[in-house]
Amino acid sequence: MKLLLDTQLLLWAAGQPERLSEAARELLNDSDNELLFSAASLWEIAIKATLGRDDFRVEPRLLRRGLLDNGYVELPVTSQHAVNIDGLPPLHKDPFDRLLLAQALGEGITLLTADAQLARYPEPVRKV
Repeated sequence: MKLLLDTQLLLWAAGQPERLSEAARELLNDSDNELLFSAASLWEIAIKATLGRDDFRVEPRLLRRGLLDNGYVELPVTSQHAVNIDGLPPLHKDPFDRLLLAQALGEGITLLTADAQLARYPEPVRKV
């Protein structure tokens, strides 16, 4: 199964794996699953790190390299992903999360999140 991690799960997987739920750890450790990260997540991290957010204190270049070195696949943002956002119901206002959801829908992959607000969307969102 192809799994796209939202930004929070991505940060936890890379730097604070103890914060992941048991369900998340099982999915991430299952070799049958293909783990993906979005360019949108690195964009979000870069922006929020420059704003001084304590929860985004990570060097995006190092994170990207570490993810790729550990078998994650990068999902680029396309114009199709961007235009798919307009069809989403307004359940969540965060533009980065909405883009991740549009990517998951457009690519037919599951979006993993620990965010209860994002999990209000139906499939392909899975709360872990």
